[in-house]
Amino acid sequence: MSLYRFSQCSLYHVSLVVFAFVWAGIASGQQSERPNVLFIISDDLNNFQGCYGDPLARTPNIDRLAERGVLFDRSYCTYPLCGPSRNSLLTGLYPNSTGILQNSQIFRQTIPQQLSLPQAFRLDGYFAARIGKLYHYNVPKSIGTNGHDDPGSWELELNPAGVDRLEEEAEITTLTPGQFGGTLSWYASPKSDEHHTDGLLAADANWVLQRCAKQSRPFFLAVGFYRPHTPYVAPRDPYFGFYPKDKMPLIQNVSEDQKDIPAAGLASYKREQDKLTDALRRECLQAYYASISFMDAQVGAVVDSLDRLGLSDNTIIVFTSDHGYHMGEHGLWQKMSLFEQSSRVPMLIVAPGAKANGSIVKTPVSHVDLFPTLAELCQVKAPANLQGQSLVPMLEDASTIGRGWSLTQVKRGGTRKQGARTPSFFGYSLRTERWRYTEWDSGEQGTELYDHHADPQELHNLASLPEHAATLQQLSQQLENAVATTFPESGVTPAVRPVTWAPNLTDP
Repeated sequence: MSLYRFSQCSLYHVSLVVFAFVWAGIASGQQSERPNVLFIISDDLNNFQGCYGDPLARTPNIDRLAERGVLFDRSYCTYPLCGPSRNSLLTGLYPNSTGILQNSQIFRQTIPQQLSLPQAFRLDGYFAARIGKLYHYNVPKSIGTNGHDDPGSWELELNPAGVDRLEEEAEITTLTPGQFGGTLSWYASPKSDEHHTDGLLAADANWVLQRCAKQSRPFFLAVGFYRPHTPYVAPRDPYFGFYPKDKMPLIQNVSEDQKDIPAAGLASYKREQDKLTDALRRECLQAYYASISFMDAQVGAVVDSLDRLGLSDNTIIVFTSDHGYHMGEHGLWQKMSLFEQSSRVPMLIVAPGAKANGSIVKTPVSHVDLFPTLAELCQVKAPANLQGQSLVPMLEDASTIGRGWSLTQVKRGGTRKQGARTPSFFGYSLRTERWRYTEWDSGEQGTELYDHHADPQELHNLASLPEHAATLQQLSQQLENAVATTFPESGVTPAVRPVTWAPNLTDP
C-alpha cells in the first residue's frame, strides 16, 4: 500500500473513531418528531433517468423515489459548473450574491457570515453529517479528502476512497493523456460495487443511519456521490452490459444545428473533442450511462437502509445533481452551456404525508428553492436573504405555479489570447414553461429563443424571426427583472423565515 493511500485510509478511520466518541454523547432516547433529511446529490448528472422519460436509462431506484415523492420536471441549476452551482444550492443564493463564479472557491471567502443549508440545520439542533462530495472537489484527485468543504456545515465528514481513485487510474481511457477529471475519460472496472468510492459511500451511509436510528436528535445526512463525473468508472458487470456499444445513439446533423447559435453559445466546446470518432462517442456514452446505473444502485442501497431501519416515515428525501451534462447535443460535451441539457437537473423531493406525492410538477424551479423548502418543512430558522421560493405549496398541489421561471447564468471570456486578456461577460438564460430565452452580454454577443412546445431539443433559434419580436421583447424584460433579483439586497440581516406548513409525517 502506498504512503498516500495509507494516509487516506488512516485519516478516514480516525474520522470514524472520533465519530464513535461523539456519538456516545448524543445517542439516547427515541427518534425526534422533527423530520430528518436525507439529501442525496449526484455529480454531473443530466436527466438520463427512466422517470424523466429516457428510453435507455436503467435507473430503477431513482425511479422508485419519483413514485414515492414529487418529481420536478423543469428544475434548473443556477450555474452549470460544480463549484458555483454547489455553493449556490447550499447557500440559497445566486452566484451574483455568493461571488463564486469558478471552481476551487468556497463562499466563506466572499460571504463568510452566510449560513449554509446544513449549518442552519445544525445550529437548530440537527445532527449534520456529510459523506462524499457536497461542496466542490477536484475529481478524481481530491477523492478521499475534504476537498473544498465548509467545516462549519457539518459535525461529521467521511471521505472514503475506492479502487477508482486508488488503483485504476492507469487503466482509464482518456482523450488527454494524464488528465481524467476535466476531460472525457472512462473505464469498465473488473471490481464490484463495494470496492468503488460510491459503493463505500453507500456503506458509510448505512452505518451512519444505523446510529441515527438510535439517537434522539433529528439528522441532516448529506450523501454526495461522485458518479457519473469523469472519469466514468463503474463495475463492468453488470452496468456496462446494460448498454451495448452498438446500441448507443449518436447526435446527427450537428453542423446544421450550429448555424443559428451565437459563438458564445458554443464556447464550452473543447478542442480535445475533435479526437472523438463515432466509436469513441459510443464508448463514452456507454460509460456515462453505466456510471449512472451504478450510482443509481448506490442510491437504492441508501434508501433501502432508511426503509429497513424504520426511518422513512419521518425522513424527507431529496435527490438532485449539481448541473446537467451534454453528451454531444449541439456538438457539445460535458457542461458550461446554457442549453437545456447543461442547465436542467433532476430534482425529486419525498416529503412523507405531502398530498402531491406521486405527482409531477411542470413549472420551472431552481436549486435556490431547496434551502427555503427544507427549512419550512423542518421548521428550521433560515436567513431572511434567501433568494429562492419555497416549493412546499407544490408538494401539496403539483399544479401550483409559484415564480413561474428559472434562471441560469454562465461567464464567458476573461482568457488570455496573444498576450492580452479578452473581456469577460455573462450569459443569462430564462426558462419559462414554454420558452428558453438567452442573452449573451445583454444581447451584444447574441440572443437565443427556443419554443419548447414545438422544439424541446432547442434546434431552431427563433430570435431573429420577425414574428417572434413581441415575445422576444417580453422575455427580454422578464429576464432583466429576474437578473435583478440575483444580487444581494443592502441592509438585509439574517432573520427567521416564518413556517407555514409541515408535512403529516404519520401518514402512510
